Amino acid sequence: MSLLERLNNDMKQAMKNKEKDRLSVIRMVKASLQNEAIKLGTKELSEDVELTVLSRELKQRKDSLHEFDKAGREDLVEKLRTELAIVELYMPKQLSEDELSVIVKETIAEVGATSKAEMGKVMAAIMPKVKGKADGSLVNKFVQQHLS
Repeated sequence: MSLLERLNNDMKQAMKNKEKDRLSVIRMVKASLQNEAIKLGTKELSEDVELTVLSRELKQRKDSLHEFDKAGREDLVEKLRTELAIVELYMPKQLSEDELSVIVKETIAEVGATSKAEMGKVMAAIMPKVKGKADGSLVNKFVQQHLS
């Protein structure tokens, strides 16, 4: 089942159950996917593009959560936490720190990097492998640890 089909089914279920928050988030994600399809001029998006859109939605909410938390807006923080939980349901299973560490070590060996100066090369090689399965800042942290 494609992501769009899953969103449609979940949207119908949220309508039946009168879950306003869930319905709102699903509609926003669905709209983002449809806008991306229009932008790319295609009818169906590849899994990779869908994952990119989902990651962008997740990142936007995390950034907003951080800003609202800093500003002391607890009402908005709680709403965003709920939205984050809903969007995360559609993301692939996240890699554990151990799994990520193994991938980082393997990629460093593949690329032959030995210093932090080659970090860009390592990041470019590793990000496609962990796309949607690990946060970029966490990957960056692990790469820095292993290169020092």
